[in-house]
Amino acid sequence: MKPLTEMVVDYIRQEGIEVLDYRALEIPNNLDVARHDPANLPEIVASLDLSNVDAIVLSACVQMPSLPAVAKVEALTGKPVVTAAIATTYAMLKALDLEPIVPGAGALYQGLTRR
Repeated sequence: MKPLTEMVVDYIRQEGIEVLDYRALEIPNNLDVARHDPANLPEIVASLDLSNVDAIVLSACVQMPSLPAVAKVEALTGKPVVTAAIATTYAMLKALDLEPIVPGAGALYQGLTRR
């Protein structure tokens, strides 16, 4: 929903990250969010102005199934993609001192965006 999306965008901005464009999918029910077809995500991303972005947050909801779309969005945009689920899992693997390499799960898990 737009108010929740704006809250997430504000949080990201408060962390010092510039958010240039975003979309709220306006799905009011969390069960419906979990049923969202990840095949719709590349089209949604295509509607964004990506001309000056460094990365794409594909989903800020851990319950949204977005992993099947990550590689496709990265291929279409040439930009690294992160989701709430990817970021959470990455942080857990790093905290456990495990190598965060997961084939097919996007640039972050391929070691392509190391800081």
